[in-house]
This record gives sequence, structure tokens and C-alpha cells, in this order.
Amino acid sequence: MTTLLLTRRLRPVDLYLADAVLALAVGGFLCPYAALESPLHGGVREPLWVSILTGLALGLPLAVRRRWPITVAVVISGGTTVSLVTGVIPNFAAAAPAFAIGLSFYTVAVSTATRRSVLCAAGCLALVSVGLVLTAGDLWSRAGGVAYAAVMIAPAWLIGWLLRERRALAALQGDQRVHQAATEERLRVARELHDVVAHTLSLIVVKAAVANHVAEADPREAGAALRVIEETGRNALTDVRRVLGILREDTPYVPTPGLDELPALARQAAIGGVDVQLDVRRDEPEGTVPESVGLAVYRIVQEAVTNVVKHAAPAACRALVTVTPDEVRVEVTDDGRRPVLLGGEGHGLIGMRERVALHGGEFRAGPRSDGGFAVTASLPYRVVA
Repeated sequence: MTTLLLTRRLRPVDLYLADAVLALAVGGFLCPYAALESPLHGGVREPLWVSILTGLALGLPLAVRRRWPITVAVVISGGTTVSLVTGVIPNFAAAAPAFAIGLSFYTVAVSTATRRSVLCAAGCLALVSVGLVLTAGDLWSRAGGVAYAAVMIAPAWLIGWLLRERRALAALQGDQRVHQAATEERLRVARELHDVVAHTLSLIVVKAAVANHVAEADPREAGAALRVIEETGRNALTDVRRVLGILREDTPYVPTPGLDELPALARQAAIGGVDVQLDVRRDEPEGTVPESVGLAVYRIVQEAVTNVVKHAAPAACRALVTVTPDEVRVEVTDDGRRPVLLGGEGHGLIGMRERVALHGGEFRAGPRSDGGFAVTASLPYRVVA
């Protein structure tokens, strides 16, 4: 509970209240006490009310230091200079107003652009140094007064500037993390939509071509093809809604396809004229394969089979999925002939490679020496106890 209270972010009202208390402490006690100090050569030369009023003038502006930081710094620095020159505050008691100036300098540095804060701090420091120099007795004392002012006041500005730079860096890193997360999410959704749409449209195009070809000669076969198109389209709409529903917080959780849905995927590929011989060998305790790995395996097999439908059908295809306690290996091969892609990998192969890379695995795709095409992937995983 104490940790929560200490780390809780203060509200603006709390900050202004803290500043008011600080201003009362500095202006009502610290600076008036310094103004009441007697000079080294003689007693108190100003009335009591002047000392108290001087202390209040130097401390109370701190109550609004967050709202008008530069104005407060100038007012306190100017008041300190006047009080030092007039002797209201002896130069040996300058630590009290220096504390007030340091607080104002810190606020200027942490809330104002660097150039403006440097100019303000330099001007105010020079103003206070003038007061210390005019009240010093000799050259050595004057140099010491300037050094004293710099040592008392400059570190406060430096601390504020470092804090401002750190906050700016943290904000920049936070924006970069948000942008990176958004980019990764867009890529993930794009991969999912590509796999769903490419697979279903390939089957729809194949069956539409069959229906168009036999529409007049065999209406029954054409009707069967249209029913396949309808079923495939409905399944595609369901998958698209599931993928897009992930982006909505109020969408109920829907299990993603995985290893158990591979047989249905093989049966669906048969509709497109590809005979898929699916062989799933599982040698792991049930439920140990992470959902993300199961989805990746399903999408890799789906994309590989879709490529067979688009480029090599009619062909025979063999999909071997081997599940071990620490890895899932996928191998999809076909005996068909497909054209060589002169423009490099298509989006499907790129998507498969990205899925494997996300899990730290290995991926290979290319023509086989004895004809056909082969896609192999290994996806390691770690079982969480």
C-alpha cells in the first residue's frame, strides 16, 4: 500500500498545494530569517516589517512557479539582487534566497525549451552576481561571490534540464514502442487476412470455373460447384469476422484454428482438385503446443496447399506435421509443375517466412529435384510449467 501511495502520480491540485506549502516555508521562515541577520559591521538597519516583507517577496512567488516559471525566476532573482545591494540580506546569508532561486531555475529548466531556459538562467545568474559583487569588499571576494552564486544556483538548472531531457527521451521511446506495436499488429492482421482470402478465393475461382464450364452440359455438377462456393464463402466470412474482431475490445474470444483443424483443411483442399495426404504425428502431452504456434502451423499448411491449388492443381500433395515436446516441424510437398516466379517471393511465402521468424524457427521453400515443390518449416516452442 505504501508503495502504491509513493508511486501514485500526483494530480495538478496536489502539485499546486505542495508549491503553496513550500512557498510559505521559504517566504515565511527561511528568507525572513536571512533578512533579519545582522550585517557584519553594525546592527539591523531596516525595520522588522521590511525584513518580513522582503522574505515574503522572495518566497511567495514559488507558489505559482509551475504556471509562470520564467516570470517567477526573474522576480525572485531581481528581488534577491535588490535585497543584497540594499543590505537587507547580508551577502553571507545569501544561501536562503539562493535556495528560492534554485527552485525557480529548476522549474524553468524542466518546463521550458532549452534555449529559453538557458537565456533566462544566464540573465538571472548575472543579475544575482551583480548584487554579490557590489556588496563584496575586494576583487577576491567578488570572484568568490560569483563562484558562490554559480555553485548554489546552476546545479538546480542542470538537474531540471536533465530531467526534462529524460522525460523527452522516455516519451519518444514510448511513441516508438506504440508505433512498433501498431505496425506489428497491422502486419499480423494483414497476414491473417491474406491467408484467409487467398485460400478461399482460390477455391472459389476453381469451382466457379468448373460451374461455368459444365453449366449447360451438366447442371447438377454446376449446382454442386455453386454449393461449394457458397459454403467456402460463408467460412471465409466467418474467418474474416474473427480476424477483424480481434481489434475490438467488446468482441468475445473465439478460438483460433490450430492443429486440430488440419483435417478439415485437407478436406477443403480436395474441393479445389488437390488430393492432400495429411499425416499428423504428435509426440507431446496434450495441450502443450502454444496457441500461437498452432495457428502458425495451420496458416503455413493452408498457404502451402493454396499455392498447390493455384499453381499446380490437379496434383497430389503430402502434408507431414511432426509435433515433438519442444518443436513442430512442417513439410508440404507436391508433385505438380508450377511456373518459376521471376519477381521473387510472393506475399504467401513472405507471410510464411515471417510467421516462422516470429517463433525463432527455420523456413525453406523451393522446387524439388525430382519435380514439384516443397515447403519446410520448424517452429520451436517452450512449455510453460
